[in-house]
Amino acid sequence: MKQSFEIGQDLIEKYNCLAPRYTSYPTAPQFNSKFGAAEYREHSALSNSGLVPKNLSIYLHIPFCLSLCNFCGCNKIITQRDNRKVNHYLDRLMQEIAMRGKLFNDDRLVSQIHFGGGTPTFLGVSQLAEILDEVASQFHLSRPPNIDISIEIDPRSIDPSDIDKLAEIGFSRFSIGVQDFSPDVQKVINREQPLKTTLECIRRARSVGKSVNVDLITGLPLQTPESFAATLQQVIDTGVSRIAAYSFAYMPERIKAQRLFDKNLLPAPEVRLEIVRTTREILSAAGYQHIGMDHYALPADSLAKAHLNGTLQRNFQGYTTHKDTDLIGIGISAISKFETAYAQNSSSLSTYNEMIDDRLLPIARGLSLNDDDRLRAMLIQQIMCRDHVDLSARVDRYIETSGQLSMHQYFARELPGLQRFVDDQLVFLTDTGFEVTAKGRYFTRQIAAIFDRYLNSDLANDKNVLPFSRTI
Repeated sequence: MKQSFEIGQDLIEKYNCLAPRYTSYPTAPQFNSKFGAAEYREHSALSNSGLVPKNLSIYLHIPFCLSLCNFCGCNKIITQRDNRKVNHYLDRLMQEIAMRGKLFNDDRLVSQIHFGGGTPTFLGVSQLAEILDEVASQFHLSRPPNIDISIEIDPRSIDPSDIDKLAEIGFSRFSIGVQDFSPDVQKVINREQPLKTTLECIRRARSVGKSVNVDLITGLPLQTPESFAATLQQVIDTGVSRIAAYSFAYMPERIKAQRLFDKNLLPAPEVRLEIVRTTREILSAAGYQHIGMDHYALPADSLAKAHLNGTLQRNFQGYTTHKDTDLIGIGISAISKFETAYAQNSSSLSTYNEMIDDRLLPIARGLSLNDDDRLRAMLIQQIMCRDHVDLSARVDRYIETSGQLSMHQYFARELPGLQRFVDDQLVFLTDTGFEVTAKGRYFTRQIAAIFDRYLNSDLANDKNVLPFSRTI
């Protein structure tokens, strides 16, 4: 189904800027080292105090990879299996799980467990089973089918038959890393991945999982709209229920691996946008619904249902169906989120190990949220997850305040910033707020940035902005 609009070069130039992806608000550059283990304990205790405490979502970071992908900005360690470094990390990971478990009351049920990386399938099935057993012994897990246990899979790091074994130990959702099937693109990003093996992994995952996602990346070196269309068709033919087509964040000043290829191989901004537009058209024609930004799902998938019923949530793993949960990040660089705070573990393996050995929570930095942070986070979530924003409600519906302000009044300073988006037919105003148009959904990061206090006040400076990638 072809979209009925075109995005011209004028809009590309106007809105191709630096902006966060808003997997959190405030964003990670606002975290500070004054927030440590004591603050984490304080906010975890506060999270226990609700009349009906939130369920828990646990993220476990496995940083190890067998080889370096030149595009990747994740916290990773290139090494070989079965060495002392890996075994020592797993020992500390188990200890951290035990330390975290003691902080949460017995009525806090875990409804989601996700293994990310790095390459989680760097570990063997028996090692992953041991980690799950430790989580089950330290936390209270929801009973199936009310718990989702998911894992990111690199087809180069696993025998497809092991996916059946993952299902046997409890994994129910799988995310398969593909990026691009083009041999030329794979070679330049140092991720040559046999098509046959990848398709077999997807087939196995579909046969045993609740849902299967395929990760793709748009804007990679040597990528063209035609070559990526061929990749999309191959993925569609597998029948997966979710597809994430992330926009490549080219940040060589921060990600050294990206300096290993010639930047002149990157598609121009107008070509990148054409790839994104082609992606949306092809997936729409194939029956996938656009969930938000770079995520798509078939109507029967729980992600599409969450988008329809308003329970969709955006967090550090992208879009999720688990809206009302507190997130516990375990492992190096992992981020935790409560209603009142963010906390991030040390990104240094040696520092992480030392803190665990000293029986300390490995918190390196974080941020306690004030009422303004929480209110803006809610508003930005609406932009990123629902495409429409209700500004008619009173502020005291969301935060404690003695005032009688409406959301319209509270954000009176920011709302004029929407006018340029209205003029370009990216947003239209309603009686109660505003909605993002189909064309505007290409620019949700830019729209959300209007309400980012840290970008639009005296707090904004180059230090705040530079960590973000370009929006196109």
